[in-house]
Amino acid sequence: MKPAQGLQESPGMKGEYRSMKEKQYQFWFATGSQDLYGDECLAKVAEHSRIMVDGMNQSGILPFELVWKPTLIDSASIRRLFNEANADENCAGVITWMHTFSPAKSWILGLKEYRKPLLHFHTQFNQEIPYGTIDMDFMNENQSAHGDREYGHMVTRMEIPRKVVMGHWSDGKAVKRIAGWMRTAVGIMESSHVRVARVADNMRNVAVTEGDKVEAQVKFGWEIDAYPVNEIADYVKDVAEADINTLVEEYYDKYEILTEGRDEKEFRRHVAVQAGIEIGFERFLQEKDYRAIVTHFGDLGALKQLPGLAIQRLMEKGYGFGAEGDWKTAAMVRLMKVMTQGMKDAKGTSFMEDYTYNLVPGKEGILQAHMLEVCPTVAEGPVGIKVCPLSMGDREDPARLVFTSKTGPAVATSLIDLGNRFRLIINEVDCKKVEKPMPKLPVATAFWTPRPNLAVGAESWILAGGAHHTAFSYDLTAEQMGDWAEAMGIEAVYIDGETTIRRLKEELRWNGVAYGIR
Repeated sequence: MKPAQGLQESPGMKGEYRSMKEKQYQFWFATGSQDLYGDECLAKVAEHSRIMVDGMNQSGILPFELVWKPTLIDSASIRRLFNEANADENCAGVITWMHTFSPAKSWILGLKEYRKPLLHFHTQFNQEIPYGTIDMDFMNENQSAHGDREYGHMVTRMEIPRKVVMGHWSDGKAVKRIAGWMRTAVGIMESSHVRVARVADNMRNVAVTEGDKVEAQVKFGWEIDAYPVNEIADYVKDVAEADINTLVEEYYDKYEILTEGRDEKEFRRHVAVQAGIEIGFERFLQEKDYRAIVTHFGDLGALKQLPGLAIQRLMEKGYGFGAEGDWKTAAMVRLMKVMTQGMKDAKGTSFMEDYTYNLVPGKEGILQAHMLEVCPTVAEGPVGIKVCPLSMGDREDPARLVFTSKTGPAVATSLIDLGNRFRLIINEVDCKKVEKPMPKLPVATAFWTPRPNLAVGAESWILAGGAHHTAFSYDLTAEQMGDWAEAMGIEAVYIDGETTIRRLKEELRWNGVAYGIR
């Protein structure tokens, strides 16, 4: 079986497993009008909207195809289009635009029945007012400033979450915002496909990794299922030695082998354990159709090592991961990886954890890592394999990938359960190079300063209740993650360059009222 794009087939993989390849999503472009000005006007409306769709598709900016749909002029055609969009598995959302005046009551029934992401593109066909020739015919045919407001009022009155983008359709900035929303919309659609396999349970007495799994399925569509660790360990045990040796050879070809004085045969044996875990875990996930996994170092059963290199490789293939039973972060990592799939020059998305601060004035920041499990998609420079002792887990020394992460702007997110609601905390951060090498720290690391600065950023994170685990990405924006939260009907808290403690506290109070009563 040839592996699908985005999935590296494990050696010895047999059977028709469901691959990690995502749907070839499309977005529909729906233009609103009416028949007050005759067929000639409607023909121009259709012509204009086709030109706009073709132009945006040809811009090279949109990550997914935009599909033109016939002009909607009455409630029957509007309702039919929205229900067709609901039924089409490849349609990830509808973009609406009112070329002329479109009586908004015509949209009520269709909008009530529509269940997918919605974007309102507030634009118009012409970029400049044709000062020398403008007449009433032109005014009647080009009423986006009128029609979009009529339509926008109704969507607001119906309290339907949607994205609004204003700008000319030929303006790359406006089209880039639509492109960003498309990725968010795919995250919204894929949310209902997220299934998280929990190997063992939550780390004992840890609060922030807990949560209401029933409410998560109601809100996000996530299925979170627990398995005894030895059930997945049996898959590892059944991996053939030949398959393990083949994967170890792949490791040795792809990564720097950093034995650091260890016996080479002994080193290779430790690496082979992780190869067996990778193959066994992946077979388990594929056979049972899971897209994310959590482990717990306190409950490893028959596993010889804490999964390290194996989990890093699975994340690289697109699986979500959370440590110590953290299913919320695992699901978010999976969604954020889906949202960035196919992105040109992507810098990476990973599970991450806050470890320790640098509080030297002018050099403030947070060292990010985990015991082992950071995704190599965020690596800059060479990636090596080390085998080192680990006090956690009470098993033999695990193999892991080691590297330093890229620099540049990124977002760190934390989904928390407050008992009566979920909150997504979104922190814009700036990733930097560490000032000095850390030769005795055998893990993958990142170093970042939260915006607006470490003091305000960290205080804000604490006040908002953020976890020590994050779903982190160089390739997504705070706007995209906030749009996802809005579509899910949950609270979003932004920590960015404009944040002040006073304003954040006020925002948290307001949100307590707005979301606490829902």
